[in-house]
Amino acid sequence: MKIIDFNSRPPIAAFEPNAAHLLNYRQVYKKSEAEVGRTQDGDPLASYLSAYDRVNAEHVVVKAKDVETTFGIKAPNEAIAEFCKAHSPRFIGWAGVDPNKGMTALREFEFAVRELGMRGLNLQCFELKLAINDKRMYPFYAKCIELDVPVNIHASINFSTDCLMEHGRPLLLDEVCVHFPELRVVASPPGWPWVQELIGVAWRHKNVHIGVSAVRPKYLDVPNSGYESLVQYGNTVLQDRMLFGTSFPMQPIERAVEELMELPLKDSVREKWMYGNAARLLGLA
Repeated sequence: MKIIDFNSRPPIAAFEPNAAHLLNYRQVYKKSEAEVGRTQDGDPLASYLSAYDRVNAEHVVVKAKDVETTFGIKAPNEAIAEFCKAHSPRFIGWAGVDPNKGMTALREFEFAVRELGMRGLNLQCFELKLAINDKRMYPFYAKCIELDVPVNIHASINFSTDCLMEHGRPLLLDEVCVHFPELRVVASPPGWPWVQELIGVAWRHKNVHIGVSAVRPKYLDVPNSGYESLVQYGNTVLQDRMLFGTSFPMQPIERAVEELMELPLKDSVREKWMYGNAARLLGLA
């Protein structure tokens, strides 16, 4: 089965590995990230690329990030676009800008799409210290519609105690979708501990997709994990809106694919989660 990995971070210099405000993430994902280290042999980049060969990945989405005004960190659009071009056509870049920079960021976003060929916008709201429905985000939502590209919005718990959990609450996305009904959204990670809220928002708004990333797929089918509804609704009314992402290096690529294959999904639905929905959203289908 072909796959599209909707969330991956290649081992390149553009990504800061030890951001101080994300150190708690390293504790939460310590065991899983250690497993990633054990699967690599020799050159980390070569191991990363070969893993995608083995799982038959047709495309991989790599997202830039800019949180300079809050944490002084930036994975530049230019660096991500260069990586994707060097490994084309498999890798697809999404822009990252900092809405706290106002019009400067808006111009950077337009340049990234029109000149660098990036295919979406990544907004890590909690790292920006902006809620999903903060009005400083609205010009960027409008620009996504103008440029006809989707936006990835962090819609879940975050583990940085320098930031507020509330900034990623899925319920806030409902207001945005009411104000911008044409906006195509990927809400990722998939809402925990507000999974039911996210399902409700996606059910209400046809342009909201749920990115199953930053969580081991096997936990989606564990009783009382809080994720079970994603399988129930993702197998039925939301089957056309689910997207799979490994979130490498938070977990090994091949293990994530294997666990997704083992979920109790209908075969036709599994293909949508792993490839078809993402291909359509990216304009590849």
